[in-house]
Amino acid sequence: MDRLSIVLILITGPVLVGGLVIIVLGMGYYDWPPIVLAAALGLVLTWPAAYAISRWIKLKDPDWRLRGGARKGTEKRQDDFPET
Repeated sequence: MDRLSIVLILITGPVLVGGLVIIVLGMGYYDWPPIVLAAALGLVLTWPAAYAISRWIKLKDPDWRLRGGARKGTEKRQDDFPET
């Protein structure tokens, strides 16, 4: 499991859930089923979004070291994240 994605869940969860609920309310749906559906969709998308952001951060970081201690550029595979 990617530890950075666990931390990012605390950020992406409220952003996704709150954003989707605001979109639903902005569209004029004030009944509880659309609000619950938007909140559930946000909760379901929270972990995949956090995981994708974590992978993106690690790919763009030039100082990211793999678990073996080697720099990222010295490995053959550029997308190797051993803790995931």
